[in-house]
Amino acid sequence: MKTTFVTLEEVKEIVKTYPTPFHLYDEAGIRRNARKVYEAFSWNPGFREYFAVKATPNPFLMQILKEEGCGFDCSSMTELQLADAVGAHGAEIMFSSNDTPPEEFCKAAELGGIINLDDITHIGIVEKALGKLPETMSCRFNPGGVYQLSNGIMDNPGDSKYGMTQEQIFEAFRIMKEKGVRQFGIHAFLVSNTVGNDYYPTLAATLFELAVRLKEETGVHISFINLSGGVGIPYRPDQEGADILKIGAGVHEAYDRILRVNGMGDVKIYTEMGRFMMGPYGCLVTKAINEKHIYKEYIGVDACAANLMRPAMYGAYHHITVLGKEDAPCSQKYDVVGALCENNDKFAIDRMLPKIDMGDFLVIHDTGAHGFAMGYNYNGRLWSAELLKKEDGSVQLIRRAQTPKDYFATFDIFPVYEKLTQTS
Repeated sequence: MKTTFVTLEEVKEIVKTYPTPFHLYDEAGIRRNARKVYEAFSWNPGFREYFAVKATPNPFLMQILKEEGCGFDCSSMTELQLADAVGAHGAEIMFSSNDTPPEEFCKAAELGGIINLDDITHIGIVEKALGKLPETMSCRFNPGGVYQLSNGIMDNPGDSKYGMTQEQIFEAFRIMKEKGVRQFGIHAFLVSNTVGNDYYPTLAATLFELAVRLKEETGVHISFINLSGGVGIPYRPDQEGADILKIGAGVHEAYDRILRVNGMGDVKIYTEMGRFMMGPYGCLVTKAINEKHIYKEYIGVDACAANLMRPAMYGAYHHITVLGKEDAPCSQKYDVVGALCENNDKFAIDRMLPKIDMGDFLVIHDTGAHGFAMGYNYNGRLWSAELLKKEDGSVQLIRRAQTPKDYFATFDIFPVYEKLTQTS
């Protein structure tokens, strides 16, 4: 059973200041989870979690994670600027990008971040942009084929646009060593949102064995191995979530068995989790504003796919709680929908829920990662506010809701721009 971190009474108080819809985050949960991640990998003195900024690009939330020891995984100019804004510099930044403009490599180098190359051709691009290669660099590995765990095939790296082949990564390390790179890292991201406990340990063993071969055949010093993301969360109430302590122990076993026995016990372990770090600690709060009775029963809410696109884009499941009716029987079958002119603008399809009355507040769970971040303005729908429920129970505005004036701001070249903004 999923529970909410906000009550009906709290929401009634919040909406006196901030109308629905809004994304709400749980500071206490974020901090508690970050500390558990560091506990899981405390056996590795150099461990660092690089929070994937793309998951939740909000500097208030990033600041919380920075206070808990996290760095930041950035993949664009603006994400680098966000990391800079919260005071992250040097090795606190990992720049993992693909199809990258040279100026973004320059920005990453300016901040002292670690550049993680997606393709062997990027070596020359970085060298040309910076004048020389940094002393520390990393390469992203793609083993090709399908990636299989004990419970079956998890994903198909061979169809992925990311990373280098095994032959390319060996050649890249030789080239970079000749050009002055002294500290090397290996990075890989092979599956997404797995809630099992064997993905990281299995991936770790793959990368540890590769690291041993790279050291032996190229003579480079492997400074760190980045397991990237992929650890998921249980979106459905009947799912069991990943156990980060067991995952950390599994990586530890592989580390001792492969790296330590080969004289590589100084290798640092990094992760780049977004969904696991933030997903369960955010929710979308919305209100029932319409009902429709045709061939199906519809509940219209004041949020839409512009606020949370995962159900529309992927058919993803997000659990829904009707606040104040947590113990009521789920006796009604509804499609819960938004106002976009798209039939896939549905948060739930044929979902059994308590009877919903107009004005009821609904909590859509697990929107803390890839929720607000994937928002858009189709139909002229505006982005909602983001709020933080602080550890003391108070609520802080951490991003104001978008206004029509914001939406029209880039039309300032239009002859009657002033008319657009007069009533915004």
